[in-house]
Amino acid sequence: MNSQLKAYLILCFFVLMPINAAYAKTKISWWHAMGAENGERVNKIARDFNNSQDQYEVEPSYKGNYTDTMTASIAAFRAKKQPHIVQVFEVGTATMMAAKGAVYPLEEVMAAANEPFDKSVYLPAVISYYQTPTGQLLSMPFNSSTPVLWYNKDAFKGAGIESPPTTWKEMHQTAKALRKSGMSCGFTFGWQSWTMIENYSAWHNQSIGTKENGFAGFDTELAFNTKPLKKRIKAIADSQKNREFVYGGREDSSLPMFTNAECGMWISSSANTAALDSQADFDYGRTFLPLDTDVADTAQNSIIGGATLWIMKGHKDDAYKGVAKFMTYLSRADVQAWWHQSTGYVPITLEAEQVSRAQGYYEKHPGADIAIKQLNLNKPTINSKGLRFGNMVQIRTVINEELELVWGGRKSASDALDNAVIRGNKLLRRFERANSR
Repeated sequence: MNSQLKAYLILCFFVLMPINAAYAKTKISWWHAMGAENGERVNKIARDFNNSQDQYEVEPSYKGNYTDTMTASIAAFRAKKQPHIVQVFEVGTATMMAAKGAVYPLEEVMAAANEPFDKSVYLPAVISYYQTPTGQLLSMPFNSSTPVLWYNKDAFKGAGIESPPTTWKEMHQTAKALRKSGMSCGFTFGWQSWTMIENYSAWHNQSIGTKENGFAGFDTELAFNTKPLKKRIKAIADSQKNREFVYGGREDSSLPMFTNAECGMWISSSANTAALDSQADFDYGRTFLPLDTDVADTAQNSIIGGATLWIMKGHKDDAYKGVAKFMTYLSRADVQAWWHQSTGYVPITLEAEQVSRAQGYYEKHPGADIAIKQLNLNKPTINSKGLRFGNMVQIRTVINEELELVWGGRKSASDALDNAVIRGNKLLRRFERANSR
């Protein structure tokens, strides 16, 4: 290589280097708990955002289930290796709020980045769960769901059942008819604390704890060991004798019992659309949760599950500008409508619901708006706006353990719920002591 050519190449390198550096994208790490089909959808959202602009690049990373992801993020913060964004399920809200110095509240991030942010465009039933008593939104709602009653339309037709049940009395009658038609199980449910304690109580406007279900202070106490709930759990346990009800395990372990057509009905998350579309070889429907007419004349409203995106402190200002732009992108009506339609999670904005309706989605998929209707059925009361208990992850484990003793015939419903409250309150006091210093 002659000296003139070599000098020219060296000059080009130094001239082009700052140009390339100037166009390098700022990396934004996003830890999430979405596996399988929904994990692919998370990757698509990040990919589409990255392709929509040339300043920032969101890098999604699957960290296991909800508990694993939240635990990993807190450990990472202590090690000063935290992500910019972490997905945390709704029962982790109190824990995240108490993580002093770790969380950068959403509204503060948006304001610092001069990114327009209007809370009035979000569904009230969704954002109310994640606001402070003064109304500040702490995290961005992302995948919000609520439990619904899924049912096997083909099995109903074979059993001569004309319509899904609307009450718990009809629920048991329908389960009997399904068993008589040859099905091995009438109904089952997933996430039993969420569906049968938390949402059962909200649906019937029953409190599950003092201090507005924990919203009004850490000195709250659990109080879901009520006569109505004890009676309902006992009735379900008694129906196991004829396999009207069969317990299918914790979280959503009972999914195969429904998709394999063992059970004709399943109470679980509205966000199972993708799973059912890929796994169920039958026509299915979804409808409102059954009403216990011994407890209430009309339903109140259900409460959400799922998760929000929390922003963690400890990064450079430029990165937070990118985080703010990503939050704005996530809220876009077209993005939310696609997410809602492809997953079953409710759209977080009013406009996204309107877009889905205008596209004829609900006409083509009857019942796909059931979750939205349930959440917005009535203005939430202090009993039905949600819950905010510390150590709720551990409390749900306690509830699982106690209910499993009931399903196994080793403890009465009354004793199990009483003991769950006693054990749960010990966890609440531990959380209060740790966060009142």
